[in-house]
Amino acid sequence: MKKVSIFAVILLALVSAGAATAAETQTLQIEGSTTVGPIVDAFAEAFKSNYPGLEITVKKTGSGDGAAALIDGRCDIATMSRFMKDKEFKTAVERGIFPVAHVVAMDGVCVVVHPSNPVTQLSTSQIRDIYEGKIENWKEVGGPDLPIVAISRDSSSGTYETFHELVMNKEEMGSKVEYVNSNPQAHARVKTTIGAIGYVGIGFLDANVKTLKVDDVLPSKQTIATGQYPVARPLFMFTSGYPKPGSMTYKFCTFYLTETGQEIIEAKGFVPVTNY
Repeated sequence: MKKVSIFAVILLALVSAGAATAAETQTLQIEGSTTVGPIVDAFAEAFKSNYPGLEITVKKTGSGDGAAALIDGRCDIATMSRFMKDKEFKTAVERGIFPVAHVVAMDGVCVVVHPSNPVTQLSTSQIRDIYEGKIENWKEVGGPDLPIVAISRDSSSGTYETFHELVMNKEEMGSKVEYVNSNPQAHARVKTTIGAIGYVGIGFLDANVKTLKVDDVLPSKQTIATGQYPVARPLFMFTSGYPKPGSMTYKFCTFYLTETGQEIIEAKGFVPVTNY
């Protein structure tokens, strides 16, 4: 009888554990940055393979939207290509949300032009003058006699925030600057406009746009990782408090530390924070 009792206890424990696992909510709501989007999408695909019952929703509308969603309790993870602002932190804490930052990769804000443009490099001061409207023609910076079409991300974007701080020195942009909502839109606008200049995350570079050197440094994984490229930044996932170890939120936010996670980050063109 004693053996049966022990077996029954073990069986009951296993059943209880299984029931608890089954009862665990297998959903993950993620919202925020278009820059971090390719990483999150790839992570989500990997998780769907490993956890078939998991439902992951990913929204990519900008870092500001991610912060707002976390503050409002509408997401488990906010993806951001900038750090959370003081005002956002204050509002979050007032609502019982305590944001914790997880740095998942490094990125460079890369200045791009149409492939036909012969200009190969600009200084940060020249780029700033272009976006302020002080330089309006490519011939003023060694290029052809062609009007410059300056393309920027919208002000809710983390990419905009980085560019605004590191390149613009927080100076306002000129009235002729065109604004787009995402990295893909900025890329598409530059690709199809001969006189355009824009900026995108390093993961969005390809042969359809030409990447310029900034202050004599070409953005690359090496120059970003070593801090040589002047417009580099960390990419974040924010959670409300530190996620419970073993939870899906915890597993997702720490996936970048795994070898598979690092391979995905590299494959998407970003810079891993850990080398294997």
